[in-house]
Parts: sequence; structure tokens; C-alpha cells
Amino acid sequence: MRLALLTAVALSALTAPAFAEQGDFLVRLRGIGVIPTENAGPISGIPTGSVSVNNAYTPEIDFSYYFTKNISAELIAATTKHEVFGEGAIAGLGEIGSTRVLPPTLTLQYHPLPDQRFNPYVGVGVNWTIFYNEKTTSSLTGALGPTVLNVDNSVGVAYQAGFDYYLTDRVFFNADVKYIQIDTTATLNSMGTINTVDIDLDPIVVGFGFGMKF
Repeated sequence: MRLALLTAVALSALTAPAFAEQGDFLVRLRGIGVIPTENAGPISGIPTGSVSVNNAYTPEIDFSYYFTKNISAELIAATTKHEVFGEGAIAGLGEIGSTRVLPPTLTLQYHPLPDQRFNPYVGVGVNWTIFYNEKTTSSLTGALGPTVLNVDNSVGVAYQAGFDYYLTDRVFFNADVKYIQIDTTATLNSMGTINTVDIDLDPIVVGFGFGMKF
């Protein structure tokens, strides 16, 4: 009887799905919300004026690779569009510009429960944020004249926590949150008159979606 019980336990262990193993490659598709917690300084030429940046929502794809069953790396790819609004002395202008943001982020993750259906993780890594397709609005150009907006790219640290919950041995639900350091300077060039404003965007990025293990 004891031998039969031990044999059954051994067979169960052999046939149980391994939810995370060395060499596994994962692909996730998430919907994310990018929520800036910005702290913007004064505009250089308008010391009582400043700016704010709105939230954005977009699909995101990411790829993970397991070096061991406890350690993996994740690379995310997504792009968002954010509107910039006047604050303080220029609040009456409303939306003054917009920019698209491409923030590739690479994190190294630790998985404390790799053999469980519920697989939480924490991670830390580096973010490189690229700002592109910057535009100004008619309200700003009406106040300052023809104006070109440029936003500096940024490199910062990213922190992460989340979990995968396996629905099968390959398909899983994912929830993820990141805090990303994005510190930049926006420059307004109005026919040679330069105004700058330092912005610490530091967004919280919340995502939910599904993935597959290969």
C-alpha cells in the first residue's frame, strides 16, 4: 500500500505541469495605463507658468526569457501619446502641445514561486524613453508666435511587481505595475526665443493582459 502511494505521488510529480523552467520564452499582450506623477518646474521665461501631462492608455507587447526558473528578463514595447497643458500663468491656454513617447524598458525579474500556478515576481531594470512627433497647439502659437516643441530623451530606473496566473500549462493571465523614472526637459523655441521647463514624469504603468509560454 505504501509503495503504491509513493508511486502515485511520483507519477503525479512527473506529469504535473512545470509552470516556469530555464529556457522558457514568454510573450504577453497587455493593455496598459500610463499615469504620470509629474513634478514640473517653472517655465524659464515665465516663472509663474508651468505644465502638466495627461494619462494615456495603449496596448503593449512584452517578451520574457527565463535564465533559470527563478530569474528572467523582460523587454516591453509600447508607444503612447500625451497632451501637455499649461498651468499657473498659462493655464488659460489649455492644451499647449503633445508628444508621442516610446519607452523601451528592460527588467531583471525574480520569481519566488516558479512551480506554482500563481507565479508572482518583482523586477528592476533600465528605461530609455524616446520622445518624438512633438507638436504645439494653436493656443500656444497664438500667444507666443510660431513655436517648435522639443522634448529631451531620458534614461532612468524602472521598478516592477506583478504576477502570472496559469490557466493552462502554457496560457496565463498577467497583472503588472511599474514605476519608471523619466526626467526630461521640454524646450519651446518661439522664433528664436527659447523657454525651457524641467519635467519629472515618473509614471506609474499599470497593465493587465494574457500571455503564452513557448
